[in-house]
Amino acid sequence: MTANPIAETVASLMPRAKAELAELVAFESVADPAVAPGSECEAAADWVADALRSEGFQDVALLATPDGSQSVYGLLPGPEGAPTVLLYAHYDVQPKLDESAWVSPPFELTERDGRWFGRGAADCKGGFIMHLLALRALRANGGVPVSVKVIVEGSEEQGTGGLERYAEAHPGLLAADAIVIGDAGNFRVGLPTVTATLRGMTMVRVTVDTLEGNLHSGQFGGAAPDALAALIRVLDSLRAEDGSTVVEGLDTGAAWEGLQYPEADFRKDARVLDGVDLLGRGSVADRIWASPAVTVIGIDCSPVAGAAPSVPASARAQISLRVPPGQDAAEATKLLFAHIEKHTPWNARVSVEQVGQGQPFLADAGGPAYTAMADAMRVAYPGQEMQTAGMGGSIPLCNTLSELYPSAEILLIGLSEPDARIHAVNESVSPQELERLSVAEAHFLVNYARSHRA
Repeated sequence: MTANPIAETVASLMPRAKAELAELVAFESVADPAVAPGSECEAAADWVADALRSEGFQDVALLATPDGSQSVYGLLPGPEGAPTVLLYAHYDVQPKLDESAWVSPPFELTERDGRWFGRGAADCKGGFIMHLLALRALRANGGVPVSVKVIVEGSEEQGTGGLERYAEAHPGLLAADAIVIGDAGNFRVGLPTVTATLRGMTMVRVTVDTLEGNLHSGQFGGAAPDALAALIRVLDSLRAEDGSTVVEGLDTGAAWEGLQYPEADFRKDARVLDGVDLLGRGSVADRIWASPAVTVIGIDCSPVAGAAPSVPASARAQISLRVPPGQDAAEATKLLFAHIEKHTPWNARVSVEQVGQGQPFLADAGGPAYTAMADAMRVAYPGQEMQTAGMGGSIPLCNTLSELYPSAEILLIGLSEPDARIHAVNESVSPQELERLSVAEAHFLVNYARSHRA
C-alpha cells in the first residue's frame, strides 16, 4: 500500500484532537440565555479564536452579530494566486435535554463503545476540530496550498440569523472560490457523502387563550372552553391520518431522485419502536429530503407533576416546519399562519409568532470543487465512491452565501451520520469518521489548488 503522509499525520494528531474536543465540549454553549449563561458561549468563542491564532491565522476576530451572538473569523493567507476556500463550523450547541437520560455527562467528552460522547461532539464542535486537523496535516506536509478563511458561528442552532445578517452587511468578508460547510454528515459511517440539498425551516410559536384564568374542572368543565384542547385540535389538523404533513396550500407531493434510504435502515437509524408505523407516504427519501415536515417541538401548559383539576385558560406550542428545495420558506410561513388561524376551534383567541426562518438549499454539484472532493474521498475511504445525498435539516447560511457569492461552489460534509444522534441525548462522534474526513478535507484542498493551476 502506498504511504499517505497526510493520513499518517492526521492519525498521529488524533490524541490531541480528542483532548481539544473535550475542552470545547465542556462549554455549555447553548445560545439561549434561558437555557445556559451567555458566558459559556463567550468562553467557547474565545477558545476557538485562540485555536485559530495558534495555527497562524491572521485578522482573528470575534464578530458581534445582530442577534447578540459572536462568530469567530480568521484568515490564513496562501500562496500568491491560490484560490480561497472558506471553512465553516459552529460552536453553539443544542440544549442537553433530559440530563438523566445521558449515560455520561453531556458536557464531558466520554469514550464508550468506540465513540466519543458529548453534546456538540458531532454537531458541530467536532466539525471545527476536523478543519484544524486537515490544516495541521497540510502544514506538516509542505504547507496549505490555498488561502483559507474560517468562520465559526455562535447561534446556528437557534436559527436567529445573526451571521447571515452580518455577512450581508459585510459582503467581502467571507468571499471565497469554494466553501466547505462542516455541518452535515455521511449517509452512514464509512460511506463518504456530500450533501447537496437542505430543507429550509420556519419556526412558529402558537398561543391559544380561552379564559381569564384557570377554572375548577368540576365546577366549570364541560362548558368552559379548554385552551389545551383547542391547541390539540390545531396541532392535529397539521397531519393527515397517515401522519403526512398537511398545511393548506403547501405542496407535499414532490419525489426524491437519487440515493435512496431503505425503510429498514431508516427504522434502525431512527430507533423506531417495534410495531410503530412510519409517518407519511412515498419513499423514505421522499419524506425526509423532498417533502415538507411539521413537528411539534414543545408545548407549555400545566405540567403533570402537581397538576390541579382545572380547565386550562392558556396553552402554547412551538412548531417547526421543514421546507424542501423548490419551495419558499416565507410563503410556507404565511400558509402555516393561515392554516393555524383557520383551524383554531370555538372562536378561541390564537396568536402566532414567527421565531425563526431559513430558506431551503440546492447545490450545484457539477463543478471542479466537487470533482476535487470526490477524488479526496477516494483516498480517505479506499474502495468507496463519494455519494450525493439530501439532508432534512436546515443551514440557512448556505443560501446567504450562495446569494452573496454565486460563483462559489458550496460543499457540505461533516460528522453527523445517523449514529451520532445529533440534537438528541447521548450525542456522539465516531473518531474514525473524524480522522477520515480530516484526511479527505486536506486532500480536497490540495486537489482544489491543483485544479486552479491546471
